[in-house]
Amino acid sequence: MKKYLIIGASSGIGKALAGELLNQGHQVIGTHNSNRIEYTNSNLESVHFDVMAEELNFDFIPDELDGLIYCPGAIKLLPFKRLKSEDILSDFQLQVAGAVSVIQNCLPALRNGVDPSIVLFSTVAVQSGFNFHTQVSMSKGAIEGLTKALAAELAPTIRVNAIAPGLTDTPLASKLLNTSEKKEANAQKHPMKRIGEPEDLANMAAFLLSEKSSWITGQIIHIDGGMSTLNT
Repeated sequence: MKKYLIIGASSGIGKALAGELLNQGHQVIGTHNSNRIEYTNSNLESVHFDVMAEELNFDFIPDELDGLIYCPGAIKLLPFKRLKSEDILSDFQLQVAGAVSVIQNCLPALRNGVDPSIVLFSTVAVQSGFNFHTQVSMSKGAIEGLTKALAAELAPTIRVNAIAPGLTDTPLASKLLNTSEKKEANAQKHPMKRIGEPEDLANMAAFLLSEKSSWITGQIIHIDGGMSTLNT
């Protein structure tokens, strides 16, 4: 049994990952903000945590952690000319500065863990380039840089990897997938002719946390139905 901390475990990929890790018999500390965590399991500790708060309380971090997963994100699609500095800074605070603060406070516990692993999330848009994705691509591009630099700095003790998803059917993407027509149109853009499910990403995250991936670090792994590499 291992102990994992999931920041953002109440919905989407974080929720699916919490369920997968609990099913494997691990202990999970899962944070939530606006939505409560639905799972009822003796191995789950649910904690309220708002990464955007002015003062962050990290008292819930245990003395030992075997893995940390940072899931908070945002998808705000706008033409470049409509970007506002306050929105860019808010997005950066949520997706980058928040991750940095959490990782810094978890490092002592991770160093006490067994084969500790950090998993972050980017997006296919960073490497592929899509219209109206400037804001999210800037923040997630920073996450990719953080992943590689931090993996080098923490090797060989702590592994650090990031997953770059394609469009996934989560509450975060609800505005893009709120009709059957939108779902089908987006599915057809992918070589696999479907959009992602939270479990697709949770399965990879669980693998990157496990000892089966003990020789993998500093990687940006694309789970995107082939969109980033195939032209069909």
